[in-house]
Amino acid sequence: MRVFGLIGYPLSHSFSPGYFSNKFARENIKDTVYQLFPLETIEFLPQLLLAEPSIHGLNVTIPYKQQVIPFLSEIDDIALKIGAVNTIKVERRDSHVWLKGFNTDFNGVLESLKEAKDYKKALVLGNGGAAKAVLYALEHLGIDYKLVSRAPATPQQISYQDVTFDLIKENSLIINTTPLGMYPNIDACPSLPYEAIGPDHFVFDLIYNPEETLLLKKAKQKGAKTLNGLLMLHTQAETAWHLWNKI
Repeated sequence: MRVFGLIGYPLSHSFSPGYFSNKFARENIKDTVYQLFPLETIEFLPQLLLAEPSIHGLNVTIPYKQQVIPFLSEIDDIALKIGAVNTIKVERRDSHVWLKGFNTDFNGVLESLKEAKDYKKALVLGNGGAAKAVLYALEHLGIDYKLVSRAPATPQQISYQDVTFDLIKENSLIINTTPLGMYPNIDACPSLPYEAIGPDHFVFDLIYNPEETLLLKKAKQKGAKTLNGLLMLHTQAETAWHLWNKI
């Protein structure tokens, strides 16, 4: 039996087990399961791999996309440049566990932003691991951005108090990488001047549970084009599956 799974904490929001279970059934993939492995701390990762010797690959979600890096044996060039990992290939080599980290969020963001290629300026909400993949994708696409954080750590970052009506008007692409609005806290949303959002805006929320977050509801009410994180989830999952099974 080959085991794949997701590490993070908490994991009640994840659609990944359902996605992979449906994939395995649809494609007649035998002797393979996908499981949730909630880890209260990333320090428990070595214990998990010791207790579950059938693990061949892991996805990584909040809050461990950056914290997991010191535990890796090797890291892919793109993941290294991004500074975050969401996919790990697990191999056993001469009784040693060899972990190689990748970032497939990057692929998911690029696929999701195909229709946003004409946008020139973006506001990115949040500065965690997912944000790093988004910023790398925006640089790849040639889209200028400002990063919005509750606690700006560099001169290039701004606070939510700095997000004015005019700034929203100037940046027609808005991307939420924070967990605000994610199940079960569906009544939460980023603090923004929503009255500035209009039909010229594209609002992309990486959250996919619920299907429409409060952020997306408010943006849609203003006539903006909206997109949730399901396409990103599917794209990064298929890319991860390819990496796990690549010889």
